Amino acid sequence: MKDSAKYAKIVEWSDKDQCFIGSCPGLFYGGCHGDNEQEVFAELCEIVEETIVLYKQDSKPLPLPTYGKDYVNKMSNLA
Repeated sequence: MKDSAKYAKIVEWSDKDQCFIGSCPGLFYGGCHGDNEQEVFAELCEIVEETIVLYKQDSKPLPLPTYGKDYVNKMSNLA
């Protein structure tokens, strides 16, 4: 498993910004945005990969992974 697969990646619509916003909680703040959901997700995945490379180049430990937390079911229970 690649390190990038250990981090939840979220793409959601923002009424405020009128576009899709991509983020990776736990790895970095902010993210990317755009009008096409699939393109935002692809860009987000690239940013996650690049961020992990930077952590490793700087010999910094990666933040704790966010996978395996069952976010989908937790969020659906809130609805």
